[in-house]
Amino acid sequence: MSNKKQILQLQNSFNVMSSDLAEQIIKALPADQYEITTAFLKGKPEAGQPVSAAGKSVYFDFSSKQLKGIRRWFAIRQVLRFCRDHHFDGIICHRFKPTHIMLNLARKLNTKAFISIAHGFGDYDRSYRQKLVNRLADDRWCFVGVSRPVQNYLMSTINRLNENNTAAISNAIDIERAVSIQLSQEQARQELGLPDDRFIFGTIGRLVEIKGHAVMIDALAQVNRKYPTAAVGIIGYGEEEQNLRQKISDLGLQNSVFLLGKRAEAIKYVKAFDVFTLPSFTEGLPLALLEGMSGALPVIGSDIDTIKPYIEGLGQVCKAGDSESLAQAMEYYLSLPAAARAEEGRHLYEVLCTRHNINDFRESYRNLMDEMLTRTA
Repeated sequence: MSNKKQILQLQNSFNVMSSDLAEQIIKALPADQYEITTAFLKGKPEAGQPVSAAGKSVYFDFSSKQLKGIRRWFAIRQVLRFCRDHHFDGIICHRFKPTHIMLNLARKLNTKAFISIAHGFGDYDRSYRQKLVNRLADDRWCFVGVSRPVQNYLMSTINRLNENNTAAISNAIDIERAVSIQLSQEQARQELGLPDDRFIFGTIGRLVEIKGHAVMIDALAQVNRKYPTAAVGIIGYGEEEQNLRQKISDLGLQNSVFLLGKRAEAIKYVKAFDVFTLPSFTEGLPLALLEGMSGALPVIGSDIDTIKPYIEGLGQVCKAGDSESLAQAMEYYLSLPAAARAEEGRHLYEVLCTRHNINDFRESYRNLMDEMLTRTA
């Protein structure tokens, strides 16, 4: 029997990228002290897909129906058996569904520490979820927000949560690695099939309404009247794809908006863009923003609490959901000399290195886990 502390990271859907928060937490916990198991409630890797760096990966492969309503108790019982078999010292839950399961199971386990990570806003808007935490979260739990605003959201939404049982650990990326794998603009555009002669406002993110992609397309339609070489590139996939394609067609932008689909290690391609653009309506602390900054690109971001403070005075801030405001920010960069854009990008990169150092991030999670395990020993 290993003397190492046994840690489970429980996630909802299978999706592994090296820059993922969960993968960085694995690197935060020293291998000579911890054994990490990563488990996914839904999905499993297909041939050639990257897998977790954890010592062990488990794929429950539940269907969406098995995680809803009365049927979810089948899944919960399976997770309970798994946890009892492995005697985990600590369990880290990413987002609500894994947290929901472990809140229901915690009192049946001897696990010493539970960490629930909220990746953004909205998970606890429903009163049922608030009541669940208030009723079932005991002193073994800590709720972590990926930024200070997300921590504030947790404390303001759930009565039981306060400064003593919550924390803010800001997202970070491995900047050195990110830079080492990034392609040049010419290489990135070639691999993505993007034209060399266009000025591209690019973004990375799921194709969902809250990411503001439709606003970005509307803004481009306004900008193209004066700057016909301007274009938009979007790396990502999701439920809004058909709606976005319809909008592109309606506006006659088929040759100016490029939906680039899902890409493994999307951070490789950030330099394909001239300006990184993040017009989201809501975010936790978007890794995509940090990825854009790692490419030393100038940035446009919406004025929400989890983007504006990170780029204000460094890049351009637009009003969330306002295509005219975004168009003005786009035109600012289109009219700016290349040298000035490059200088903005370099400044953002320097700020990234200072404020979002991956070593600080890892140390914060390591200290939190050590503290919780010691406190409950």
